[in-house]
Amino acid sequence: MERNKAKQLVDECIALLSEEFAVIDDIALFNQEKVLDAFRKNAVQARHFAGSTGYGYDDAGRDTLSAVFADALGAESAVVSPMITAGTQALSLMLFGVLRPGDLFVSVSGKPYDTLSDVISGENCGSLKEFGVDFAKIDLKIDGLTPVFDYDAIKEILTSRKVKAVFVGRSRGYEWRSAISVEQIGEMIAFVKKISPETLVLVDNCYGEFVEKTEPTDVGADLIAGSLIKNIGGGIAPTGGYIAGKKQLVELVGRRLTAPSLGTEVGSYEGGYARFYQGLFLAPQVTKNALKSAFLFAKVYEKLGFDTLPRTGMRAYDIVTSIRMHGAKQLTDFCEAIQSVSPVDSNVIPVPWAMPGYQHDVIMAAGAFVQGSSIELSADAPIKEPYIVYVQGALTFEHAAIAVRETLRSVMP
Repeated sequence: MERNKAKQLVDECIALLSEEFAVIDDIALFNQEKVLDAFRKNAVQARHFAGSTGYGYDDAGRDTLSAVFADALGAESAVVSPMITAGTQALSLMLFGVLRPGDLFVSVSGKPYDTLSDVISGENCGSLKEFGVDFAKIDLKIDGLTPVFDYDAIKEILTSRKVKAVFVGRSRGYEWRSAISVEQIGEMIAFVKKISPETLVLVDNCYGEFVEKTEPTDVGADLIAGSLIKNIGGGIAPTGGYIAGKKQLVELVGRRLTAPSLGTEVGSYEGGYARFYQGLFLAPQVTKNALKSAFLFAKVYEKLGFDTLPRTGMRAYDIVTSIRMHGAKQLTDFCEAIQSVSPVDSNVIPVPWAMPGYQHDVIMAAGAFVQGSSIELSADAPIKEPYIVYVQGALTFEHAAIAVRETLRSVMP
């Protein structure tokens, strides 16, 4: 598409999205105040930014950071650590922290994200299965594009077997549907707890933090987990992950993170914590930019006749945009365009590869300041039909607007 025509289309779509953007602005203001209150409640001071060495005993920066995260997420407690390498590790810690041999846990949102496959049932890798933990899944029902929990199936398994934990992923993964709202998760938790009060509810919170005014911990989730290089790190945190929820359960997770005899009493990080605090403070605004970017990508490509999510009139419950491309080449052209308009590694051409933890070759475009950061503008897709590309992030909305124009020039004849 010619440059001026692409700019005109993007500008038109920005004007059409004024109502959606007003809702997103309101959510961001609410969440910014919530985060600010968490900082003030815990009296964050410059001394908390300093790092520690060795065992990290009495590391005030680490402990206060965890307390701020807990309050911002509506949780009793949290463990926040730069030593958590990815969202997958945070989820693994959550699962291994509370599950024991002979336990059954059930995913009620279908098959968990690909990178959890080996965590759950891998062979010769120390998986939950090898430690005697059983797993079952219940697929979501889809009402149009809206995911709906299969309450009949959930009730059946809760009444026929002892279920230690129910697991749900908020984001859509590589599925053609909307993400799951916090309201839906709250209704599911109430349903589960009424039938089986002792069953834990564990939530994969990746891509969902600060997208709504509430978090799963606000509506009764026992534990949530996520990555600091997604929403909640604000594009500033250089690495890390978190698990938040009920204090007793978080303590068990801390013992899995370090050692059963140590828990969260230890854990040093010489580099200091300033970027983690600052990232959390900026997270509501950066998430706002990512959400607006998601709606813009979706609106522009919807106007051109592509199937997209979110569609006009829909709410977004994660920061992801899904666009169904018309073939593998168009998909890779799109990702190449995203890479070319990145502030870092713009000269790199992304190619599909067998990425660890995934079932198909995956192409990933992410020219980010923090390697692999999903809150920075990125796009990825498995190379398989129906050739859906998943776009997420953008530290600034303006960057996304430029990127949309660039993709149009590559994708559209």
